[in-house]
Amino acid sequence: MQSKRSRLDRFLCKKLNLPQKSVRILLINNRVKVDRKVTTSLDLQIDEFNHIQFDDNVLQDKTAIYLMMNKPVGVVSATKDAEHSTVIDLLTHSQKNELHIAGRLDLNSSGLILLTNDSRWSKGLMSPENKVDKVYRVTLADPISSKYIEGFRKGFYFEYENVTTKPAALEIIGEREAIVTLSEGKYHQIKRMFGRYRNAVVGLHRLSIGGLYLDRTLEPSQSRELSELELLKPLFACPK
Repeated sequence: MQSKRSRLDRFLCKKLNLPQKSVRILLINNRVKVDRKVTTSLDLQIDEFNHIQFDDNVLQDKTAIYLMMNKPVGVVSATKDAEHSTVIDLLTHSQKNELHIAGRLDLNSSGLILLTNDSRWSKGLMSPENKVDKVYRVTLADPISSKYIEGFRKGFYFEYENVTTKPAALEIIGEREAIVTLSEGKYHQIKRMFGRYRNAVVGLHRLSIGGLYLDRTLEPSQSRELSELELLKPLFACPK
């Protein structure tokens, strides 16, 4: 999704159906407020979450929404699906139909999902260039050996995409359990990596994305808004 950024004068021209000259006069006469402060700047950059007012008329008043969810197995990471329940279906938020998903999980995976109406934030979070780490707890069908650690560190060649996976960290925490940290997200990547050892993934649960960790008090299907502190975490450098 593309960020909805524009110059203030262009926004006003379109919203008020006025020529640029008339908009310039409005600004000069202190009749426009951005975030409740008078502005006279023609080329001020605004986005979809700036509060914009002309005289007593509110032209734009949209609040940024950031949610985390503990996605259960059997629910798809989509806004609509003809066969299965979606993460949007699980929400009770009044503006849930305005949200999109940042960081999808497949049908049989569970854990941290992020939802937002802020396209700049989600784009930065999911961009491969920003190398945002994602951490998963993985349960395997067969025992894991220490040789897996070196294999994940070196990476695996995926013939279909003609790429070699970036180094991934693997920590063995049980006979059939491991913590895997990735900085990318190829199609069914973790399952395919363990598949090189003919060891099937029987459980995949995402614990974190960047500096955001799944709230342990959230039961499967539950969600909550991110706190101000969580939003301040340095997840990535937001693109300009």
